[in-house]
Amino acid sequence: SQAVKVNNTVYLSGQIPLVPETQALAEGDFAAQVHQVFKNLRAVCQAADGDLKDIVKLNVFLTDLSNFPVVNEVMAEYFSAPYPARAAIGVKELPKGAVVEADGIMVI
Repeated sequence: SQAVKVNNTVYLSGQIPLVPETQALAEGDFAAQVHQVFKNLRAVCQAADGDLKDIVKLNVFLTDLSNFPVVNEVMAEYFSAPYPARAAIGVKELPKGAVVEADGIMVI
C-alpha cells in the first residue's frame, strides 16, 4: 500500500526518488533526487485527499547524513511553518540503490 487511512490519519509508505513514468531513479544530483521524493510524497498525499501541508510527522532516510543540509534546502520549497516533526535517519542502503527515502504521517 502506498498509504493506509485510519479515520483522519494517513500513514504514508516510504517514497524513494523513483520517476513514476519510467520506474527508474531520478537522474541528477542529490537535490534532484530529494525533489522527486517530495513529488512522490505529494502525489500519495493528494490521492488520499490531502497534501504535504497535512504531514505531521516526516522521517527521512539517508545513506549519507552529510547530505542532510540539502534535504533542508529542498524541504523549504515544499513545506512552510509549522513544519512537520521530523527525524533524519542514517541507513546503510535503500531499495533500488536510492540515496534518500521519506515516509510520514498525515492528518486530514
